[in-house]
Amino acid sequence: MNKTTPAFDEIAENLSFLDDWEDRYRYIIELGQGLAPLTDEERSADNKVHGCASQVWLVTESAPGDAGTILTFRGDSDAMIVKGLIAIVLALYSGRTAADIAATDAMPVLDSIGLREHLSTQRSNGLAAMVARLRADAQATAQAS
Repeated sequence: MNKTTPAFDEIAENLSFLDDWEDRYRYIIELGQGLAPLTDEERSADNKVHGCASQVWLVTESAPGDAGTILTFRGDSDAMIVKGLIAIVLALYSGRTAADIAATDAMPVLDSIGLREHLSTQRSNGLAAMVARLRADAQATAQAS
């Protein structure tokens, strides 16, 4: 059950219009530049994602929804391309129910847009660490509900 969101679908469509990966990288960097910055307090050890070569912080926020707890995510990194990868993952997961997020494996979805095959092993491992962190947060929230 790997559903996507309209925000992710728009990113995937935009990437499909770009012919070469240099243009796609530029687009991904632009996505990252659109992220709201985290506060110094949010750049804490609790929010830091381990397994990333770059510094990555992810913040999970929850709110009640009709179909269950809705999670929204914010994130930041010290690396421009990684901020873009965060923006893509957030577009896939943010604003969905915890149960829905926990049931959605982002890796096949990200592979469908050719993302991991164009990343270094370190970046790909970092991307997997971000996905694992968000899904773990979602699973913990879904179990607590």
